[in-house]
Amino acid sequence: MVRNAKFWTIWVIATLAGGAVLVAGMFYGGKSRANLLIGATSHGHHQIELACNACHTKAFGSASDMQNACMSCHADDLKTSKDSHPKKKFTDPRNADRLQKLAATECITCHTEHKPEITRTGGVTLPVDYCELCHRDVGKDRPSHKDLAFSTCANAGCHNYHDNRALYEDFLEKHAGDSVIAEKPIIALKASPPDSAHAQSPITQIAEADAPAKHAGSEKINGDWLATAHAQAGVNCSGCHAVGAKSAADIAARWNEKPDHNACKSCHQQEVKTFTQGRHGMRLADGLRTEEAGLLGFFENKPLTPMRPALARLPMQSKASERAVTCTTCHGAHAFNTAKAEVDACLSCHDDQHTRSYVGSPHHKLFEAEIAGSGSKGSGVSCATCHMPRETHENPDTYEEKLLVTHDQNANLRPNEKMIRSVCMNCHGLGFSIDSLADQSLIARNFTGRPSVRVESIQWVMNRLKERGVKADAPEVVK
Repeated sequence: MVRNAKFWTIWVIATLAGGAVLVAGMFYGGKSRANLLIGATSHGHHQIELACNACHTKAFGSASDMQNACMSCHADDLKTSKDSHPKKKFTDPRNADRLQKLAATECITCHTEHKPEITRTGGVTLPVDYCELCHRDVGKDRPSHKDLAFSTCANAGCHNYHDNRALYEDFLEKHAGDSVIAEKPIIALKASPPDSAHAQSPITQIAEADAPAKHAGSEKINGDWLATAHAQAGVNCSGCHAVGAKSAADIAARWNEKPDHNACKSCHQQEVKTFTQGRHGMRLADGLRTEEAGLLGFFENKPLTPMRPALARLPMQSKASERAVTCTTCHGAHAFNTAKAEVDACLSCHDDQHTRSYVGSPHHKLFEAEIAGSGSKGSGVSCATCHMPRETHENPDTYEEKLLVTHDQNANLRPNEKMIRSVCMNCHGLGFSIDSLADQSLIARNFTGRPSVRVESIQWVMNRLKERGVKADAPEVVK
């Protein structure tokens, strides 16, 4: 009896001590709270892994709660990507048998966090041959697929679960005969002007600046500002430093020495929205809580600190490790040099092989030529050309379309075939684009050279047309 009493006493003390350590870590541990995670997070979520409530919106929440959390961030991406496996496909009674094979109405069926041992590209945690669950008999309809393993379905140049537009059969057929280089390799020249909340008549003199006297800028700051599109559109100092101010007294009262992305959002709403959807700005997204506040962060309305290169999983420049990534990190505080933002800002942080290989690459030479004036406008290819392309966005209320820069630099990298329509085919043929994006060594060299990989997708389409007696132009073979 005494022995049992001692055992239970020791067990209770050990349990309480362990619980105390756990609670102390959650309340006061700050970043050490990462040690309490049940498993490492994916590359897409690791920046916000300590903002647990971003995904776990309710304690012991249901699968429905988790699905809503996923869609709160990813719904727009699925909508714009023309999702080829939307939820409605699986809720259709005619596909009830497929839903029994794969619960594809919930994101976590394929993307389960904190499972690093089974997590692959795109955060997928299902076995790679999951397509077989619904498409087991595809070889009967498509002889070209007869001997292919289902583990190859998602290979580059083949099928993408959420967005397969670049590989639609009619699209492959239409562009089968494309040349390697387009006749006029030009990208969209200029984004639409912002819906400025502050635009007035152009400002041409320093005397027109409305900054309070004690906040008056230096000669350089004023000169930089006067040369920008901001001043040309009549956006005064208060437009950024005192958003919404109506009088000199109001400007002085509201003055913010270092405006953040929220000030930019007053005019550049779509740009800021896409910025906070990507890895550069996701830590500034609405609704996330600070990691430094421990468990109290769940109850305090404080945002996460901005992204720093030190938090990245890609190789980064050591000198930039503690640099806070905000709008002005790339665009500057007053000069807003877009050419610098397109290349120099990227090179000052990123240090992977793909980035290092950009300097001196064919794309870089075209960019330098355009900047120097010897190349046609729109012929240069910067980092932003591919990773932050200009795309048409529709206002859901007015249906008005505008050409805007997408600041989510990962939007067309999940998977990279999404670049084909938005970027690559401005200058290159479809076949060349597919092959290039499938060649990992070519990507590492920043597309210096020709692809050594040959994806058969277009040729298979040509063979099917030939079998039906349809004449079609043969695709150009890259040598």
